[in-house]
Amino acid sequence: MKTLLQAASLRAISLIAILSSSGAAIAADQSARPVDGHWDAVLTRNGLEIPFRLDIKGTGPNLKGVFYDGFEPYDGTSSATFQDGKLTLNIEHYLTTITATFDDGKLNGTLVTGNRGPAGQYGFQATRHVNAPAIAAHAPSIEGSWVIPLDTPSSKGEKAFRFIVRQRGPEVAAAILRIDGDTGSYAGTYQDGKWVLSHFDGGRPGVIVVTPNADGSLKIEQPANRVAAAEAASAAKPDGGRAEFLAAYRAEVALAKGLPSPDDFLTHTTARDPLETFKFSFPDENGKLVSNEDPRFKGKVVLAVISGTWCPNCHDEAQYLVQLDKKYRSKGLAIVDFDFEEAEQQASLEREHAFAKQYGVKYTTLLAGAPSEMHEKVPQLQNLDTWPATIFIGRDGKVKAVHAGFASPASGKFYTDLKQEFSARVEQLLAEKAPADIASR
Repeated sequence: MKTLLQAASLRAISLIAILSSSGAAIAADQSARPVDGHWDAVLTRNGLEIPFRLDIKGTGPNLKGVFYDGFEPYDGTSSATFQDGKLTLNIEHYLTTITATFDDGKLNGTLVTGNRGPAGQYGFQATRHVNAPAIAAHAPSIEGSWVIPLDTPSSKGEKAFRFIVRQRGPEVAAAILRIDGDTGSYAGTYQDGKWVLSHFDGGRPGVIVVTPNADGSLKIEQPANRVAAAEAASAAKPDGGRAEFLAAYRAEVALAKGLPSPDDFLTHTTARDPLETFKFSFPDENGKLVSNEDPRFKGKVVLAVISGTWCPNCHDEAQYLVQLDKKYRSKGLAIVDFDFEEAEQQASLEREHAFAKQYGVKYTTLLAGAPSEMHEKVPQLQNLDTWPATIFIGRDGKVKAVHAGFASPASGKFYTDLKQEFSARVEQLLAEKAPADIASR
């Protein structure tokens, strides 16, 4: 009997050991992957809340945060870690970091960004996403292209913006398109007679409230502008686009009413003299001066892009320029980025390096100076005031067109049209032969 009891005791001890080992393994696995999944996150600052979708994927060195632009994933973290209950999401191409503690199934922490201007800090909270019940309320259709007339011109002299809306029943993704580019897609759901739409893609937090009016127009409230009123008051130029309330009219209605039209992307900025050779000479990252006379540009079709890695619309364009570079480089296209960075960034180029790595930039980048030096460094263009601006230069070295700003995928048809325009113009210029005096050099 004693032997049987001893055997039973040994079996029990072994079972307990096995269960303990299994439990430890399960606990270890759970502690390794507790943040994986879909989160409903919110940034808070001065009483303003900016909800956004955040997906966290992978584990260990493969951990990654994914941000959304409207309905689609758009950008992600440059690196991420989760250790001892602390989550760190680095968006180095925007000099932004989210640090949060995982506790009781929630994430709580801060977002700190050092992007152009004074550093900003937001509160950060996130909870596991739970599918909301179906909304019975019927949402009016607002999909399409709208025009936002401005009571006073924007700082760029614009008299109107565009408002582009995509809709899936009660869900809406919408972007305000200016001459510089768009805001990215604000997204949200129709409730209580309005849409509260918000956006954060790693670099530009924002929220707007859209309410349909009885006459078919839309009221667009920009709550963030109340929070930023002090900053706006110190702006060098008044900006009607920063008004707290805007109105939007369907494009055909705006035309019938004789309301002002948004600026044309191809006529906003022009060459001072189309017959003049476009000249430039800026250092590369190693300090070597590179000019338009360099063999990599001579006799080529050149896209010269005025940008800065602090500029969200420049991030949008870089992702498309990488595609153009891959498609047309071997056919005679050369892309060169005139990169204007803040003085404190010019020493380390921390953000520029992360920017190039994030998007796979292989085309030439030259360090043109600080943003405030743009007009001095690029004197051959008139009304140059957008970030980015893309200069199309023919094989003869002369400016053929200047496209102001960049409409991202958030702009729908305007993005599609832009891609067609860029490709068609590049192919047209590639088809032209270089002048004999240039080709022979």
